Amino acid sequence: MRMTRYFLPVLKENPAEAQIVSHRYMLRAGMIKQQAAGIYSWLPLGYKVLKRIEQIVHEEQARAGHIPLLMPTLQPADLWRESGRYDDYGQEMLRIKDRQGRDMLYGPTNEEMITDIFRSHVNSYKDLPLTLYHIQWKFRDEMRPRFGVMRGREFLMKDGYNFDLTVEDALHAYNRHLVSYLRTYERMGLQAIPMRADSGPIGGEDTHEFLVLAETGESEVFYDSAVTDISLGARDIDYDDKAQCKAVMEEFTSLYARTDETHDEAAFNAIPEERRKCARGIEVGQIFFFGTKYSEAMGATVVTPDGSKVPVQMGSHGIGVSRLLGAIIEASHDDKGIIWPEGVTPFHCGIVNLKQGDDDTDAACEGIYKALQKAGLDPLYDDRNDRAGAKFATMDLIGLPWRITVGPRGLKNGVVELTSRRTGESVEMTADDAVARIIEIYAGH
Repeated sequence: MRMTRYFLPVLKENPAEAQIVSHRYMLRAGMIKQQAAGIYSWLPLGYKVLKRIEQIVHEEQARAGHIPLLMPTLQPADLWRESGRYDDYGQEMLRIKDRQGRDMLYGPTNEEMITDIFRSHVNSYKDLPLTLYHIQWKFRDEMRPRFGVMRGREFLMKDGYNFDLTVEDALHAYNRHLVSYLRTYERMGLQAIPMRADSGPIGGEDTHEFLVLAETGESEVFYDSAVTDISLGARDIDYDDKAQCKAVMEEFTSLYARTDETHDEAAFNAIPEERRKCARGIEVGQIFFFGTKYSEAMGATVVTPDGSKVPVQMGSHGIGVSRLLGAIIEASHDDKGIIWPEGVTPFHCGIVNLKQGDDDTDAACEGIYKALQKAGLDPLYDDRNDRAGAKFATMDLIGLPWRITVGPRGLKNGVVELTSRRTGESVEMTADDAVARIIEIYAGH
């Protein structure tokens, strides 16, 4: 994409309404525009990152054997009355009447609707196990929406639901989701720690939240610092292997890590003092096992091998797709702007022309631009007739991981400059070598 043809409404000054880094940089980088309290339009740059995050989530769900579908944003209230949650959910639920006077709601979650889909089409244990998921917009009418996309009213969420015959099978689904979430977050450059949490209005006894440590986190968390030394890395996980998934789950949850709702002071004090940590965390996902809470209430049963009917065992699993943008920025920025990890960057590389209109620099930039595109990458070419300082400031603000700078002085020596946004380190090399280096970097993403 050429900057002169792109819609990138960057701001020079910090918006007064932005209280945290991610909200400030998302507004300044022209990623979002507020339309109402807690409701945003996603402008082109923000939308590109949102779609990259969504694609990673889809890929890791598919790797774990989960099946995508799409449920509507509006739901009939009768389904929620069946489960008993319509009156219990509280004022966060946006309740609506259609023109026929029927009670509707803008879905804050989808346990009831997915259970209705299941009971309409599945009645035998032979169709299990089954995990269905979708990525859809949700609405929760927060009393005080704040912090941009971190605490909005409308948000994009991946929510998945497993259906299993036995508790053992459902707990394997729980472990499988935990593993798939760990891989999902690591691909985005995040360390999200699974912490024992409270189930809230979803219900169920087994639940873990995934939290990214950040000063602006809304949750107080207590943890053993040794948990931050664990990573999934490039392990080859067989998601059908119950023992392997359970071993990963135990590895990541055996050390103390809890939110303030489930904090156990005695257990925390049993940790060696130098490893006891108290911090803030941003919730980016949660998994639940709630057994037959919904299937019993809504009649979602299956026929077992002996011919009897039993309510299906269930769990649900959510990832805050739009919230992840804010979490990534909170975890990866400096005083100049955002620093995108390679896995989610809106453009793979920025190209800065230091002398727009000069035949040699224009030709060199065009060559780099087309070579990267030919390799299947998505560069952003700053071809504006603007001063160098302004171009560098824009690139730093929007946070592309790599920048290739092309100027007359370097070209006389046959080199361009390749700069890492994260380290600030610059290296001179030929244009061909710079292109080859960028291709090599993204080969693993």
